[in-house]
Amino acid sequence: MVGPGYEVEFRPEAQRDLAAQDKRVAQLVIDRIRWLAEHFDEIRPEPLRGRAWRGVFKLRAGAYRVLYTVSRERRIVSVHRVGHRKDIYRAG
Repeated sequence: MVGPGYEVEFRPEAQRDLAAQDKRVAQLVIDRIRWLAEHFDEIRPEPLRGRAWRGVFKLRAGAYRVLYTVSRERRIVSVHRVGHRKDIYRAG
């Protein structure tokens, strides 16, 4: 997926996570990721806390979260996991 700002790549785990969601949730998440790719330079990414999450950011999509990293030099957002907010942080 390529937006005017950043390219987006989905890690295999994120692809599986997204495929497991119902279509409405999956579309919401994809729309939010597209928005992120187009507006990344305009926002302040929300980092996760703790050593295990160093360099990982979260994107909110309703009750769901997208965990991602970013390479500003290569202008790539890498989506690592997608899941409900009550479960996603245990999936890491």
